[in-house]
Amino acid sequence: MSAPNALRDLVARDLAPARPLAPPAVRALALVPIAAAIVASVPALYELRPDLPSIGALRAFGFSIAQAIAGVAIVAAALRESVPGRQWPLAQVIALVAGGLLMPLLLPGLAAQAFDVAPPPAGAVPVGVACFRTSALAALPALAASALLSARAFPLRPAVAGALYGLGAGLIADAGLRLWCEFSAPAHVLAAHLGAVILSMALGVAAALVSRRR
Repeated sequence: MSAPNALRDLVARDLAPARPLAPPAVRALALVPIAAAIVASVPALYELRPDLPSIGALRAFGFSIAQAIAGVAIVAAALRESVPGRQWPLAQVIALVAGGLLMPLLLPGLAAQAFDVAPPPAGAVPVGVACFRTSALAALPALAASALLSARAFPLRPAVAGALYGLGAGLIADAGLRLWCEFSAPAHVLAAHLGAVILSMALGVAAALVSRRR
């Protein structure tokens, strides 16, 4: 049975050329100015880490810039994951996530004077809360932009795409945080730095699932 003429006319009037998506790496370039603003804004709002003269510009700025670039690259991977038919194999998804999570674990110690630089005992909790809150809030602009870019491609595995771009946004924010925070003690890094990145991943998953339902 053919469709009624009125229905065919309605569909024909609604048809319009679809704008093709640019390659994921090109679309991820939209995150570069956002990442630069995030990395610069954290120390600008507070102060540069006090041990900067001791560790040098390369370990401070170089590692943060490298991590921000890695965050943008992981967002690009999420945008590829969001295109139907271009999903990453599970092993590569695991490798991306594991590699991304290692950065906020290892780089604070490599950038600091030692791997056990801790805040004073009386200030451990307030400093940890401040780092966690600052990093979590700093991730939101990159997270929102990534979610919009991903949703336009209609990911078939939204949780995977959301986890990846949430990870990328969290790494960008942590790159800025480390220009302010000089502490590298494992307890502080796990709770405040890695914890904020994991929260960003969880928010990315939630954003992707909500977007998919809509």
